[in-house]
Amino acid sequence: MDRNVEQVDTAVIGAGQAGLATGFHLKKQGQDFLILDSYARTGDVWRNRWDSLRLFTPAQHDSLPGMPFPAKRDTFPSKDAMAEYLEAYASNWNLPVRHGVQVTGIERDDGRYRIHSSSGPILATNVVVATGPNARPRIPAFTEALDPDIHQLHGAEYANPDSVPPGDVLVVGSGTSGVEIALELASSHRTYIAGTPPFHVPGPVTRYAGGLWWLFIHNVMTRSTPIGRKVAVGFTKHGAPLIRASTKELGVAGVTRLPRMTGTHGGRPLLDDGQTLPVSTVIWATGYQPDFAWIQGLPADEDGWPLTCRGAVEQLPGLFFVGMPFQYGLTSGLVGGVGRDAEHVAGLIAGQAVAPRD
Repeated sequence: MDRNVEQVDTAVIGAGQAGLATGFHLKKQGQDFLILDSYARTGDVWRNRWDSLRLFTPAQHDSLPGMPFPAKRDTFPSKDAMAEYLEAYASNWNLPVRHGVQVTGIERDDGRYRIHSSSGPILATNVVVATGPNARPRIPAFTEALDPDIHQLHGAEYANPDSVPPGDVLVVGSGTSGVEIALELASSHRTYIAGTPPFHVPGPVTRYAGGLWWLFIHNVMTRSTPIGRKVAVGFTKHGAPLIRASTKELGVAGVTRLPRMTGTHGGRPLLDDGQTLPVSTVIWATGYQPDFAWIQGLPADEDGWPLTCRGAVEQLPGLFFVGMPFQYGLTSGLVGGVGRDAEHVAGLIAGQAVAPRD
């Protein structure tokens, strides 16, 4: 063993909500750990999102373990408020976050894990990958056939309407992000949205009946129940329901709804009904895809999502994930739900596995 290499019992990769919640429970268990984060400040993962973004869940369901979110009930916090909350959370619990460190690889090394990073190698007995599911924007391959004069950007690059050139805009993807971006653009651009929207959860449900709704998605929609297991199958393919914003609002705002985009024709977007659309900008609100090729030997499904049992990679002892979609339940990827998975993983690391909490 190289004594000149930094060593730690547990390394947590990522200081977003998943990494910080894991750090909270590791500290509670008295564990030696270090959180590595590529950003300059805790919360930058939220600061870098589009200007008007608000959380899809009300404030009372946006807390990490041990620290309530400081906002009025039934309000939807802004992305900057969430960023400040995460920074305050790390400070409040004195979590050991090392910023500006890019992890480039993880491999087994004599029963431990060698972490390759921009600050040098680190040896760890355990590694918790808490980088979240938004690793790499998902953009169809046929985008290369679009006319080069059409401005293209992914939803991750969108900032505000002023950042979009003049002219007609096509938003591809009818999930919550796509709908909210289209609604915002409608006042300054002729806007189209392509795609089949997922199941819609009305705003009053999350705002006024939020307690019952949260109990359902947090306690019932889990891998421990028949209905939860059914929903979990293929969850990463069809994604989460449409929350808060609705397709009815699109019509009111003047956004034109279109069938899904299937390709290109003559350099223009080609829709499922055969029509082509002359637009100046295409915004890909098409979600993200996993990118864990930097973890050597990781077992994954056909789409690249890690194969785990409640976050533990059975084939690689000591390797864990927190914050993956439907890791244990529907709320696993939400700020207010990630703490349950973090507690479980921290318990496994400490040798004190915890039972699922309602």
